[in-house]
Amino acid sequence: MRKLTLALFLAVCICSVAVHSRIRQKRAWIIDSFNIEEENPGPFPYLLGTIELDKKYLVNFGLHGSGVDEEPKGVLTINKKNGQISVHKKVDYETFHLLKLTFEATNASNNKVDTRLGVEIKILDINDHAPVFSPPHQQATVNESTAQGRLVATVMATDRDDSQSPNGTFSFNIVSVTPKTDNVEFFLEPTGPSTTGRIFFRGCLDYEKAKKYTILVEAKDQGDKVQLSSTSSVTVNIIDKNNYPPEITGQTGPGRIKERDTGVEVLRLQVADKDSPGSQAWKAKYTIHGDKEKYFKIETDPKTNEGVLTVIKAMDYEEQTSRNVSISVANEVPYFSCEITGRPAKRLWDVKTFNEEPGKSLPDFPKLYPVTIAVEDVNDPPEFVPPVRKVGIMENTEPRTYLCTLEAKDPDKTFASKFRFSKGEDVDNWITVDPETGEVFTAKVLDRESPLLKDSSYSVILYVVDNGAPPMTGTGTLIIQVGDLNDNLPIIEVNTLGMCLSDEATTANITAVDLDLPPYSSPFTYELLGDVKGKWSIDPSVGTTVNLVKESTVHSGVHELQIKVSDTQGLSQTQNLSVTVCDCTSTPNCHLRRSSGAQVGSAAIGIMVFALLLLLAILLMAFMISCKHEKKMIMTDDEPGWRLLESNIETLGTDCKVPAKITQVDSTQTVKAKPTLISTYNGIPKHEVIQQNHQQAYYDSAFQKEQLLRRSLRRSSTRRSYRSYHSSMSQVKRNYSIYSVDDFHLRQNLLTQINQNLFQLQVPGEELGDYEPYCYAYEGEPMIDPQLDAISLPENDFNPDVLTNLDQRFNKLASICRPDLTS
Repeated sequence: MRKLTLALFLAVCICSVAVHSRIRQKRAWIIDSFNIEEENPGPFPYLLGTIELDKKYLVNFGLHGSGVDEEPKGVLTINKKNGQISVHKKVDYETFHLLKLTFEATNASNNKVDTRLGVEIKILDINDHAPVFSPPHQQATVNESTAQGRLVATVMATDRDDSQSPNGTFSFNIVSVTPKTDNVEFFLEPTGPSTTGRIFFRGCLDYEKAKKYTILVEAKDQGDKVQLSSTSSVTVNIIDKNNYPPEITGQTGPGRIKERDTGVEVLRLQVADKDSPGSQAWKAKYTIHGDKEKYFKIETDPKTNEGVLTVIKAMDYEEQTSRNVSISVANEVPYFSCEITGRPAKRLWDVKTFNEEPGKSLPDFPKLYPVTIAVEDVNDPPEFVPPVRKVGIMENTEPRTYLCTLEAKDPDKTFASKFRFSKGEDVDNWITVDPETGEVFTAKVLDRESPLLKDSSYSVILYVVDNGAPPMTGTGTLIIQVGDLNDNLPIIEVNTLGMCLSDEATTANITAVDLDLPPYSSPFTYELLGDVKGKWSIDPSVGTTVNLVKESTVHSGVHELQIKVSDTQGLSQTQNLSVTVCDCTSTPNCHLRRSSGAQVGSAAIGIMVFALLLLLAILLMAFMISCKHEKKMIMTDDEPGWRLLESNIETLGTDCKVPAKITQVDSTQTVKAKPTLISTYNGIPKHEVIQQNHQQAYYDSAFQKEQLLRRSLRRSSTRRSYRSYHSSMSQVKRNYSIYSVDDFHLRQNLLTQINQNLFQLQVPGEELGDYEPYCYAYEGEPMIDPQLDAISLPENDFNPDVLTNLDQRFNKLASICRPDLTS
């Protein structure tokens, strides 16, 4: 008590000295005697405390800083007269742990600061926040084969309350585990206050008992007045591992195969496994034992997990009627086991475990499952003895020569052994085979030099068929080795040579070939025939390749020599040898010179022939021009009938414009044409109206082909049908599109009207072929036929302005025909 009284006395003295002494007036003292409880409910305002000064004059009190004019604003106020501090609202400890302020005392007479003190107000924490997990929920994965004592998951939490007080201190504990099983227990470590908690397990995980566990973990603080808590769930997923071994329970399928079968399913093995279907712990892996020859293979059906046994190598019933093998099964992942033997309270449980490793396995594991496969006898194909037979024969032997007799055997013991023989591939049809006896004969004269032979041997594929059910076929090969005879003459490879002029003797190589083999071929003997003394010789005269020697007396040019070549047996042949001798200083190769000369000569001959033909063509054209027939132009006059105007002089005329319109004017199929420009020759109009039972319009320029066609019809004395006339007019119509003027609209109207009028010419109800042909007279002789249409070509519709719309070519033509209109 005395010590407290002394401390208070010293504090009052110090404050008095600070007030009266100017030297120590600016020193800031801290009064740390105020506390505010967080979230104090009030009522507000309430008195927090009073700051007292021992003054003999009046002072005004002021307070600045956190809680007044700084955040959190409006919490505190001070009475300027008596220094009382009041609290006006709540303060959150998690936001502001401490409020720092400045207290000032101001002289009321001169308004000068007399005393300045620092004030700290502590916010007292209350337990208003529970621990919070991060994350609130989590997942963990653990293999079924994981040993006990291993970490499963880690949980974390935080508390916003004061960590130095019981309000912010918390601990973890497991509230519940779902589902509850007797093979595993989860626990936390450590159990005291901490921000993290680690979850472990003891015992043996078993996927078949629980595929996952949900652990509810609680974090609870140690508040004095009240304790707050929160929970988090941890889901532990168990991955299935191989803790149950597979076991073969039976088989399905025939369990038998036919001999020589391959790729055939023999049987299927069923297997039982308590592990999760589809997992590696469930998938079976089969192994065959006792199959050294590798007759079988076994695969796993991915859907049913069955073992499918298949034969992959043909088996022979005559060698074995059945086959015994053993099959074992395992899983794709190693086997493990865990067994609980004790459950002590505060430590790991007592367990017995096994983990399969290379070279380490359970006793009597894997178990062998015996399988017997029966082999069924079938008709085996017969076999040739030997499978490949070789026979020899000389070439040029007469047909039907005996070669050999084929032999075959049947490997079957229970089937008949009667055979029929035939040949398969015989490219050149060399042999025949007796189907009953197997005797082989030649079918033609054999030639060793045939391109079908390889190393003087010819191969034939043979077949033998038994009388089994079904019949089976065996295959063999007959190789015919053909002996050589001297039946081919030696022939020089190249019969044209080139040699150079020289003052000394020169040589060139000559090589001969013979299709025969030794001793019927090389070395050859060469001999020159004819008058070659002092000019040509051969050195040496015997060999495959020899030298042709040209003496210096041989002049340039082409020399034809005869050479006799004999083989070792004296069989010979005389052949021609052409040697070209030239001056090699100008032409390195005499062959090229000869060939070039031939080409130049051929070209010269071709030019001469062409010039001669051209001259003949010119003479013929001149003759035709001099004998040109007088041009006969079609003319008309007022008298009936047609006649030709004979004229050899083409005077200026006018072109004829395409009729602008052709229409039907009456029921008698009269056609009217309106030409706008009329041509004249020697002053006589070329187109004018003609009335004579039938009236036709003839046009120059664009209708020249139509005129020629109609002239041909008049000149012909042959009876023609209307069908021919219709076809001819169609051709004229097509030609018109080429020779017409460029006025598109006029041309289109003309074609349209021609088509309409031609269509109207057809008599309804009658076929074109029903018309009787009409006979036309010779030129100049009138012919009256009332069935023809009347055609009028009036002249009064011509418009000279149409010439201004023609292109350059027609303008030029118009200026020649009618200079009076274009000038």
